[in-house]
Amino acid sequence: MVHPETVLAQIDQQFPQSLERLFELLRFPSVATDPAHYPDCLNAAGWLVTQLKGMGFEAGLRKTTGQPLVVGSYMPPGGGAGAPHILFYGHYDVQPADPLDLWTSDPFDPVIRKMENGKDAIFARGASDDKGQLMTFIEASRNWLAVHGSLPFRLTVMIEGDEEGDTTHLDLFLKENAKEFPVDAAFICDTEMWDERTPAIITRLRGCIGDEVTITGPRIDLHSGYFGGPAQNPIKVLSRVLAAIHDKNGRIAIPGFYDGVKPIPPSLRKQWDGLKFPAKKFLGNIGLSVPAGELGYSALEQMWARPTAEVNGIFGGYRGPGSKTVLPAEATAKLTFRLVEGQDPGKVRKAFRKFVKERLPKDCKASFKDDGGDSTGFAVAENTPWIAAAKRALKDEFGRNAVLAGGGYSIPVVDSFKTHLKIDSLLVGFGNEDDAAHSPNEKYAIDSYYRGIRTWTRIIAQFAEREET
Repeated sequence: MVHPETVLAQIDQQFPQSLERLFELLRFPSVATDPAHYPDCLNAAGWLVTQLKGMGFEAGLRKTTGQPLVVGSYMPPGGGAGAPHILFYGHYDVQPADPLDLWTSDPFDPVIRKMENGKDAIFARGASDDKGQLMTFIEASRNWLAVHGSLPFRLTVMIEGDEEGDTTHLDLFLKENAKEFPVDAAFICDTEMWDERTPAIITRLRGCIGDEVTITGPRIDLHSGYFGGPAQNPIKVLSRVLAAIHDKNGRIAIPGFYDGVKPIPPSLRKQWDGLKFPAKKFLGNIGLSVPAGELGYSALEQMWARPTAEVNGIFGGYRGPGSKTVLPAEATAKLTFRLVEGQDPGKVRKAFRKFVKERLPKDCKASFKDDGGDSTGFAVAENTPWIAAAKRALKDEFGRNAVLAGGGYSIPVVDSFKTHLKIDSLLVGFGNEDDAAHSPNEKYAIDSYYRGIRTWTRIIAQFAEREET
């Protein structure tokens, strides 16, 4: 049996160096959505290439339609015949740091400060999302190589620079270059723990599509005194259409919307129920009190395993100060649909548009604008060898069983890997819900970084054990 203790001891001994390497990466203001920071993105990518080469990888930058993609390849001695080929994914781009006046310290000059719980954390933009997370795997691999001289699998490291902006750049790259990456599974470290003491493995995510609808009536805005009554008001029409999307039980009334949606396995529902998720407290923190989704589903299931239709914005007519007695010529709404495994984004979009058109009165028309997304949800079977290895490793490190959790959000690359590389993804992360990932004073607990490195080391050990047997 392969024991990771020697590597774990190496991690402890050189942890200050691991921390300094993370600080070096955090100092790059790699805001990919701001052209002024394009040189910083290139420098961050180049730094990662240098790190991988120093570990014995063949590494370089690959051109995309956006920021450069860092790709590193490692082949075990002898070619790794029979060993799995793992792809590790992360991203080096970060969210803009604005508003700067709300930061306690320079967002690109990382510092260690105490959190409210008295523990130390790294405060910097990208500390949790995703530089601190991706470096847990890089440092685990570095320490394993330092002790054992080789990894027990083939490894491709892929670190993109557009995750926080336009993810279609990487999707297009994968579509055009899929044959270069005959991998067995993707490991992703860009998610959170269940709580500070309990690890989690994300086994399902919701996808997302966005659509915008504009309803037009009269050819110009009208005086409500002259035309109020006989003239169609697009705001009233749009409001009626939007109100019809959900029935009284919170179920989405668009015909065909639920096509392909499967219930979660009873064993998973039992585990989620056992988490005793405090829905009242969760909602109370934002000034609400009761779950407002579909009746018959817990708050966790509503967030993790049920699709949604949400109105994100609605506007039309006069919005200035005071009153203006006007009937607007048009009204617009922006919507997003969170989708689960089995739903077809294209069919959902088509069904929504048909739903709107069927409810238009005479003299009104609807036009639509694709607001992007087009990613479906995904779910991974809980009995894959990748999840089994992660569960054992997390239990060994944290002394607790990992929660097989869901995520109501989207990680588009997961869908890209499934579509173009035909692989599932293992999502193990060490962030906490209060890390303020897209907000001022983003942080990453020192303990998260330290135990993340140790956990990936234990996962690597699982494959070394398989290699020996």
